[in-house]
Order: sequence, then C-alpha cells, then structure tokens
Amino acid sequence: MIGFALVGCGRIAQRHADLLGRRLIKGAELIAVCDPKTDRASALGQKHNLPHFADLDAMMAAVGPKVGAVCVLTESGNHARHAIQVAKYNKHVVVEKPMALTLEDADDMIRACDAANIKLFVVKQNRHNVPVQMARRALDQGRFGKIVMGTVRVRWCRTQAYYDLDDWRGTWAMDGGVFANQASHHVDLLEWFLGEPVSVFAKARTALVDIEAEDTGVAVITFKSGAIGVVEATTATRPKDLEGSFSLLGEKGTVEIGGFAVNELKTWQFADQRPEDADAMKTGREQPPNAYGHGHHAYLSHVVEAIDAGRHGLVDGLEGRKSLELISAIYESIETGREVALRFKAREARLGTSRRA
Repeated sequence: MIGFALVGCGRIAQRHADLLGRRLIKGAELIAVCDPKTDRASALGQKHNLPHFADLDAMMAAVGPKVGAVCVLTESGNHARHAIQVAKYNKHVVVEKPMALTLEDADDMIRACDAANIKLFVVKQNRHNVPVQMARRALDQGRFGKIVMGTVRVRWCRTQAYYDLDDWRGTWAMDGGVFANQASHHVDLLEWFLGEPVSVFAKARTALVDIEAEDTGVAVITFKSGAIGVVEATTATRPKDLEGSFSLLGEKGTVEIGGFAVNELKTWQFADQRPEDADAMKTGREQPPNAYGHGHHAYLSHVVEAIDAGRHGLVDGLEGRKSLELISAIYESIETGREVALRFKAREARLGTSRRA
C-alpha cells in the first residue's frame, strides 16, 4: 500500500482526494493534505477524515514515514518549488499539468528527482481515455499510414467568476492562459500522436475576461514528419462548455474523438477494415462525470503500478517537458508575431514571469 499526500487543496485536489481518499486506486491510500489556506486544508481533511496541515514541512514531520508519494497540486508557478521540496524528502512526485511554467524550472525538477533517485510523474490523464488509447493502438499498428494532420479543439467556458476565485488565475507568473492551463493536455495529445515538432506560429487575444494572459488563441505546428498540427483553444465559449476534442487524419484512416473531455469516439474509419472495428463506436464512448473525465483513475493506478514495478511512468519529467517546450514556443510566437523554431530559448514569452503587457 503506497501512502499519498496532497500539497494544495484547490479545485483539482478534490479529484485526487476523492480517488485516493475513498481508496478507489488499488494499492494506494491518502495519508494527509496540506495548503497554506488553512480553511481549504481543513475542509478537505475533514471530508476524508485525514490530518491536515498548513505547509509541506509540517506535514512531512508528522506523517512522513507513512508517505511514499506526494501529489503537487498547487499553482502552476509553484510546481517546481514544491516538487523540489518533496524530492528532499525522497518521496516520489506526482505533479499536475503543466509541470512548470518555464523550461528552467522543469529542468530543475528533473535534476532534483534524479538526484534523489525518485520518480517524477506528470499528470496527462487524457492519454488514458478509452478512445485515445484505441487511437494510439491504431497508430502503433500503422493503420493511419502517413499522418497528414492532427487537430485539437478546446472550447470551454470560464467566466470572470472562475478567474476571480484566486488571485493567481490568469496571471503570467502563476498560471498563464488557455494554452498553458486548459489546453496543455490537448497539446500533449497532439505531440504524442504526431511526434517531434519543428516550428510553431500562434496568435492569441484576451476576448471576454479581465486577466493578464490570453483566453483565446490558435496555433499551427509543423512536425518533423511533415504533418501539420492545429490547436484551437478558448475559455470564451458561452454560455457553457462545448467540446474538448482531438482528430487525426492519415493517408489510410481518420479518427475523431469529441465530447467535452476527449472522451467520445465520433469517427473511426480505416481503409483496412478489421473485425474489431465493428464495435469501435460502442467501445469508444465514455460518459465522464466532469471535464476531468475518467483519466485520473487510470493515471493514478498507472503511477502505483510504475512505483511497484520500479519503472518509469508513461509521462515522466522528460516526457512532460516536451509539451511544456511546445507551449513555451507558442507563447514566444504570440509575443514576437513570428514562426518559432524548436528547440529554442524563450526570450519574449511572458509565461512564468511577472511582467504585464
């Protein structure tokens, strides 16, 4: 049984706590939670009948021997600081998306975990969605042939009230905009399927809310294979969420996954029809309870299995860094108005800084 602790008791912590605190993840249990906002820590701790603390050090001093892994669920701009702090206790780190806001912070996290000989897991739960797994198997089997284009769309609704919940939301220093926050999972999917990106051109604006960063943007990505990727991302959909989708077009097949959490298979067409295709549309439809989908259950189960087996996770620090680099390049392109080549060093991108426009 692996004991988990949570650092940060905000919105996403509710999902982790529900799964771990109710022992829905085989081989895992929730030991304690902490947050400097003591009302949040207290509420989550009391909900699951667990000890709660105001900071990580106090928590580890009290229950450290029972803890094998820590979920870092704080503001994105604080992920690196807290992950490195966890590494000093030689506990495995599970960090929510994005793993950090700057590549320098991501590199520091990777080095700290390597030095402590612990595992670093970056949460990309959409990779575990049933229709996404189906599409990935088809890709690995070569059923798509040459990949032509991949597209992701994030058309969600986040009103001013959402951003006003915490003063860090929508800021460059702690959060970023729709590309860094809501669309980071979808950018990861695009890169997972299309491979290594070589350049990106992006445009963005802040359309409907009062925040530092963008709420709406588009990006066109060129991949080493020659395939083109398109990201359409907005939190300015009104009056409610519309979709979180992914589509992949190849010379021999097309797959489209829709729903509001990349959860519903819409199109499954291949030139080489196989017997299993007859049930694909039925198999590839999930009904998630919320925008997080069912993926966190599968992801945390994967974390436990990887720790028990002593192997790397599907998305370790180096894998998580890939999508962060692409997101950073998107922001560089937005600021410069130019196509940005990967690999690059950010010079104008404001993500992870305190500079305002």
